[in-house]
Amino acid sequence: MNKTGLGRGLSSLIATNVATKSPADKSLEILLISVNKITANRYQPRKSIDAESVKELAASIKVHGILQPIVVTAGEGDTYELISGHRRLEASKIAGLNVVPAIVRSADNLLKLELAIIENVQRENLNAIEEASAYQRLVEEFDLTQEEISKKTGKSRAAVSNALRLLSLPLEIQKGVIEGKISAGHARAILAITNPEKQRALYGLIIKNAFSVRQAEEKVREIQVKSHTRQINSANAGADEFITGIKKTLEEALGTRVGITSINGKSGKITIDFYSKEELSSIVDKVNRRV
Repeated sequence: MNKTGLGRGLSSLIATNVATKSPADKSLEILLISVNKITANRYQPRKSIDAESVKELAASIKVHGILQPIVVTAGEGDTYELISGHRRLEASKIAGLNVVPAIVRSADNLLKLELAIIENVQRENLNAIEEASAYQRLVEEFDLTQEEISKKTGKSRAAVSNALRLLSLPLEIQKGVIEGKISAGHARAILAITNPEKQRALYGLIIKNAFSVRQAEEKVREIQVKSHTRQINSANAGADEFITGIKKTLEEALGTRVGITSINGKSGKITIDFYSKEELSSIVDKVNRRV
């Protein structure tokens, strides 16, 4: 195949790999493949590529060549399906390369997705929502548990779980993460609030005021304290109304002033006013008649 445009450094790379490759091991074979024969990976977790970074990579490839082969699997006829190396392939096209070095691997659909995820996660090329969506595909399409995903990606189970939780956020906020309006840290802070409308409101505040993650977390605590205070006040209001009713009933039944002191709405004490022995006896008689 034509090696034109591959750049310096590639020949030594290929020589090293070919020299150590077993002839029978087709999964590690490196070929120079026409860029026109490589189709996109249907399981590619990345939904967008930063155009500026691809241009920068293309400029580097023009000078140094491709220093790491892309990974493909055999497709129909003489075509290949890309497994990993999306940015490198696009940058190679911009750089004017006709062929690119590629490691050809045998892979089923699960492995295609696994490899694409692993490569992007390890290179930190995925935004938080893309990463979470990729994990979700492993769960839904291949019935993998979070523990299995953890082992395959090298991420902790907690990291996988926290990533998946981001998909419960309103789509507006998920889009904000994808577009870089807020970071994954901001999104995780928003998750501490369960009400979707309040989540959207906080998202708007974060963008409007350019909150740091720490400031967003402080705002969350402030919202939670206010919410908790409202709940307490609401509960107290209900308790006060109940006690007022009991107080009025006792005063009407006993014919004297009654005081009720409540502690947390669960316990307390009742005081009954009397101004003479006769009045006290009358109160006792009234109580006895009702018991």
